[in-house]
Amino acid sequence: MRIAFAGFRHGHINDLYAVAARRDDVEIVAACESHEPTREKVIRGKAVNLTHRDYTEMLAEVDCDAVAVGDYYARRGKVILAALTAGRHVISDKPICTDSGQLRDIASLAAEGNLCVGCMLNLRDEGVFRTMRRLIGEGAIGQVHTVTFLGQHPLSYASRPAWYFEEGRQGGTINDIAIHAIDLVGWMTGRTFTEAVAARVWNARLKEAPFFQDGAQMMLRMDNDGGVLGDVSYFAPEEGGYSMPQYWRFTCHGPAGVLEAALKQENVFLGGRSATPEQIEPDPGVEGGYFDSFLGDIAGTSAAGDLDTAAVIEASRITLAIQEAADGGRLNVPLES
Repeated sequence: MRIAFAGFRHGHINDLYAVAARRDDVEIVAACESHEPTREKVIRGKAVNLTHRDYTEMLAEVDCDAVAVGDYYARRGKVILAALTAGRHVISDKPICTDSGQLRDIASLAAEGNLCVGCMLNLRDEGVFRTMRRLIGEGAIGQVHTVTFLGQHPLSYASRPAWYFEEGRQGGTINDIAIHAIDLVGWMTGRTFTEAVAARVWNARLKEAPFFQDGAQMMLRMDNDGGVLGDVSYFAPEEGGYSMPQYWRFTCHGPAGVLEAALKQENVFLGGRSATPEQIEPDPGVEGGYFDSFLGDIAGTSAAGDLDTAAVIEASRITLAIQEAADGGRLNVPLES
């Protein structure tokens, strides 16, 4: 697998670069970045070998099988469409685009060209959430009736890339963050989303960028009439915000009990099977599992429930629909395809 990298405007893409570099069956054949301050930062870091300044030139000059996209959010759709048009598979940091029309074009081009679209939805790779999925599948709490998730992030205004706070580049906080939860909840529970009952985004405290949505919450309905409540606001404390138990915490209730796990908690909580709640040691995680899924999708070896092109497009479609509902102040928006 020969892979080229288009854009390093968000640090997440460096994880994918490192994952690809460690594999014997993958060769990194090119990397481009047109934004001069970012180029200088990447060069100083010495972990990435930049070969091009323009992704269109790279696509024309470099023989590759896939393109990894890490540009700023609102530009990703354009880069992905160019790569698909050139006949390349694509894997991107999340979100893959910020416009539902672009997403439809991405889905169409991928289907027409028999090409795969991957995404760095890495919460699936975490042992605690893999354990939650297994226990739900085993019927530990019965049918899931409610899910509550917290994915609040520190704002990190001084250190986050400046484009985040430039109007039209970030594309909305639900689409930015909640796609992780939308993908994970569907994968863990086996349920689909049918309705955005309500969603809200607002600017609460970042007066330097009044258009920026530092607040983001949603209420969703699942196909069994179950309910989902989520909060992905940028209100977590600057100090220690990524290490708190509220950072990516998922709580599922069913008729037989309650199941909970968080990214920064060691064990999985299960209540309902006995008078004393259980602390269950998690199953092993899978480092770079999202990339394994992408390669498996290309090879045609994906199994049911894998993070394949269909799963990436569906999670992106639902999340964009929720974002658009919040932006427009619309209630009871259907989410079924």
